[in-house]
Amino acid sequence: MNAIISAPELASALTGENPPALLDVRWQLTMSKASGEPPFDGRAAYEAGHIPGAVYVDLDRELASAPGSRGRHPLPDLAEFGTAMRRAGVSSGTPVVVYDGGQGWAAARAWWLLRWTGHSDVRVLDGGLPAWESPLETAVPTPAQGDFEPAPGATGLLDADGAAALARSGVLLDARAGERYRGEVEPIDPVGGHIPGALSAPTNENVAPDGRFLPAEELASRFKSLGAAEDTRVGAYCGSGVSGAHEVLALAVAGIAADLYVGSWSEWSSDPSRPVAVGAEPQ
Repeated sequence: MNAIISAPELASALTGENPPALLDVRWQLTMSKASGEPPFDGRAAYEAGHIPGAVYVDLDRELASAPGSRGRHPLPDLAEFGTAMRRAGVSSGTPVVVYDGGQGWAAARAWWLLRWTGHSDVRVLDGGLPAWESPLETAVPTPAQGDFEPAPGATGLLDADGAAALARSGVLLDARAGERYRGEVEPIDPVGGHIPGALSAPTNENVAPDGRFLPAEELASRFKSLGAAEDTRVGAYCGSGVSGAHEVLALAVAGIAADLYVGSWSEWSSDPSRPVAVGAEPQ
């Protein structure tokens, strides 16, 4: 099953016999600003207009637990995650479609979590809300309670030690911007650089200017040039396990399975005992 769905395909599915549960996960990375500009409010954006039938899901509160030593977006408490999904109408036998404001990172985080916890039919709206050309609504729906119970998979998740090992034994991709990978700038975390052995693969190079994914064959060619292929164990990380999920999604579109290091650089760099590589080479 394809991991993404187009806007016309979604419109058709929503009027079909088994419409998907639809999740709105609009989110933006917030950094302190001297201007005092308020942080992005995903719920307010949702209430101002969303795809009909969509339920808002809060990435910071429902798709992650509180920031700390495990990173800025650690795994959520699974009981709370399950409650949030059931509230949104997610059932084990019902398809799910997730979208965000167009960047795709937050939607990919929800997609990855649902897949990792056992849901077999989850897709991301390719291009996010900007790709939706039909009318929006402001009414907040109350879907029937779902029955989804998260059951974490035995694979698909990396911890810090696993990421370090994979960087040497397989392929570990760093989804952040190249300048952060090289350690030239680091606007958020304690130190700049990358996990030794990881390869730079900025996630913005997986999409066209309109935010839609490149064709599967182009993505497969890109990842193959980085050493990632169907017969190679592949992993991805980013700053806090959000854009890294988008990299895993892009790999899935290309037909390549990959694991996610959820703690990512925000966890790795908070431990002074972990080595840090800088520059353009993996090291």
